[in-house]
Amino acid sequence: MISEAIEAQLDKLNITPLEFSELVIRILDYGVITRDESQVETQLYDRYLQCSELVEDYLSIMKVILQHDRKFCFVRAYPPGAVVPGVQSEDDPPFSSGFRTKPSQQEVAVILVLRVEYEKSLREGKVDEKGRVMISLEGVSIAMKNLLKRTLPEAQGERMAIFRHLRQLRLIKFNSETDLDSEDSWISIQPSITSFVSDQVLSHLYPPQQPAAEPADVL
Repeated sequence: MISEAIEAQLDKLNITPLEFSELVIRILDYGVITRDESQVETQLYDRYLQCSELVEDYLSIMKVILQHDRKFCFVRAYPPGAVVPGVQSEDDPPFSSGFRTKPSQQEVAVILVLRVEYEKSLREGKVDEKGRVMISLEGVSIAMKNLLKRTLPEAQGERMAIFRHLRQLRLIKFNSETDLDSEDSWISIQPSITSFVSDQVLSHLYPPQQPAAEPADVL
């Protein structure tokens, strides 16, 4: 019954069941679709726009939450019970695992630092037209020491594994792994990082700047 109803709706949208399945599987497998990531994700994102209500209804049966950022053109999926920035959470307990492997403690530390650096650039107007922020690996390393008193792994393989996973999560972007051979290398922080770290967590790490107090009158 459900499949027949879905196929009937898809037929009206000129989307095949196979194309719909490909879209849903990609969302659940990767957890995120970003239009600027690749030609494949451009097609999938545009397909999502055609049938967004149908995808959301289909995944809502499994209590999966979708967050759609129209400004920066990405869709991120959250497992049942997850706390989603900008979305009112239910009383269900948090799910114990995500759609893929959870970030390690070291990866979480890097994500938090990147989120703070993104917020700094946002406040300073250093964000490009697509909402991206450039930062050097040296800048990441310094920020980690200042903010969390931690350092990036010294082993190149461990460091690459972190940035590779963050790229899979669509939080950063770099052209090739050879671009990360030295601290002079640069990466691009993607706007989707704002949906990965809640404002509450960010406020603890990087509290809002208070306006300067007016000087007291001298009598």
